[in-house]
Amino acid sequence: MAERAGGHVFVIAEAGVNHDGDAERALTMVDAASDAGADAVKFQTFRAENLVTAAAPKAPYQTRGAGDTQLEMLRALELGTDAHRLLAERCKERGIVFLSSPFDMECLAFLIDEMKVETIKIGSGEITNGPLLLAAAHSGRDIILSTGMSTLDEVKDALAILAFGYGGGNMPPTSADFEISGMRKILKNKVTLLHCTSQYPTPIEDTNLRAMATLRDAFGLRVGFSDHTQGVTAAIAATALGAAVIEKHFTLDRNSQGPDHKASLEPNELASMVKRIRDVGAALGDGEKAPTLGERENMAVARKSLVALRAVPAGETFTAENLGVKRPGGGQSPMNYWDWLGRVAERDYAADEMIGP
Repeated sequence: MAERAGGHVFVIAEAGVNHDGDAERALTMVDAASDAGADAVKFQTFRAENLVTAAAPKAPYQTRGAGDTQLEMLRALELGTDAHRLLAERCKERGIVFLSSPFDMECLAFLIDEMKVETIKIGSGEITNGPLLLAAAHSGRDIILSTGMSTLDEVKDALAILAFGYGGGNMPPTSADFEISGMRKILKNKVTLLHCTSQYPTPIEDTNLRAMATLRDAFGLRVGFSDHTQGVTAAIAATALGAAVIEKHFTLDRNSQGPDHKASLEPNELASMVKRIRDVGAALGDGEKAPTLGERENMAVARKSLVALRAVPAGETFTAENLGVKRPGGGQSPMNYWDWLGRVAERDYAADEMIGP
C-alpha cells in the first residue's frame, strides 16, 4: 500500500460474505462500494472444507447464518473462482481496488498466482496461522493484518514470521526465536496493522481505539482500524486518531439472514461514512503550524498595530498616554510596544495614525 498522503485514508468496504453466496449480489456490492467512494471492496476467499472441521460449532453471531454448523453455513457462502474473476473485472471497470482475505493455502495461492492481487488482507483469525503468514510474506505482496483477539506478544510473533518470510526464510523453528526490533526495516513499507475487536457487533465501550497508538509505538508500522461496531462513530474517531486504513462491513440489506449483516452499514450509510472520513482526513492537515492562505487575508483586519492615541507633535516622547494598540494590522506590531515607549516622535502624528516606520 502507498503511504498515507494529504490526509487520505484508505477505506475498505468489507463485503465479506454479505453476498450470501450469490455472485450477482456480490457484483452489485462492488457497484455500491464504488458509488460510496470507497478505495477498495473486500471479499473472503475460502473453501469450507479447508477452513473448518465438520464438527466446528458456530459463534453466537453466526446463528443468523444457514445450517447448524460452521461447515454448512460456510458452504452456502462460498464464491467460486469464476465469480472472483468477474468481481475483479467489475472492480477494474468501476475504478475500485479488489481485495480478498484468504483462509487457507490453496486460496492464498489462487489470489496471488491467478488473481494477481497486489495486497493481501489477513483476517484476525489467521494471526496465529504461521504457515499462512509465512506463505503470504514469501509472495512479496503488501499485507494488511487485522489483530482482533490478539495480545501484543501475539502480534509481535506474527510480524516476526512475516519479516522472516519477506527475507526469504523458509521454516522458522519457533516464533520465540524472533525479535521484531531487528526486522522493522523489512516490514516498514510492507505491512499495515489494523486494530480490531472481533465481536459482531462490537459494543462501543469495547472498541479501545487507543490500541492503535499502542501498535504504532510498539512496531513503527502504519496502523488502521477494522470496525465492527454499529454506526460510524468509531470509524470517524479512528480517522481523527490517525488511522491510515479504515475497514467497515457493509451490506445491501441489514435485515438479511447471513452472519455479518447485522453489524454492517447499508450503502447510503457507507457513503456517508466515507464522506465524513474524507472530511476528517482533510481537517487533520499536515501538522505544520502556519497561517493558511485564507488566514493571511484576514490578518490585517484581525490583528492590531501601534497607533497614536491622540495627536502627537514631533519631538514629544511616546508614553502610555499617547501610544496605544488598535486595528488594523500592517503597521508596527504591538509586540514592539515597549521598544517605542520613551522614544521621541520624529514627526507629527495624527490621532489613530499608525506609528512607523
